[in-house]
Amino acid sequence: MEELYREHWPLVCGFLLRRTRDPHLAEDLAQETFVKATRALLGWRGESAAAWLLTIARNVLLDHVRRSRRELALPDADELGVPPLHVAALDVRDALERLPEQQRRLLTLVYFEGFSMVEVAAMTGRSHSSIKTAVWRARAAFADLYGEDA
Repeated sequence: MEELYREHWPLVCGFLLRRTRDPHLAEDLAQETFVKATRALLGWRGESAAAWLLTIARNVLLDHVRRSRRELALPDADELGVPPLHVAALDVRDALERLPEQQRRLLTLVYFEGFSMVEVAAMTGRSHSSIKTAVWRARAAFADLYGEDA
């Protein structure tokens, strides 16, 4: 476990820091991630350690958000200056749904969930360059589908 900690601390802490934008909170959540990983070590099947730890870190972050969520009354969309849902947003969703599962998942991880390509590579056990290529191809396929709708 000590080796996993030394090798993957920067990846896990960096992942959490990008999402929380709070260095102290990111370190606390990273510590909690490694505590949970230590407890779950017997259940680890030996797949990619980085992917396993990032999954635990994501779950720790989600648990933290759920625990700290407060109910606030939201102002009307007009008060916030939020434009109404545009038809283009529905076209984007439709084009995304028509992509093959792997391409849709890659675009979702990178553009909606905010994972870097290095993190996606670690999660999938693929090389960074193969992920870059796959994301490029997924974007091209999406552009083709989206262009058909326009």
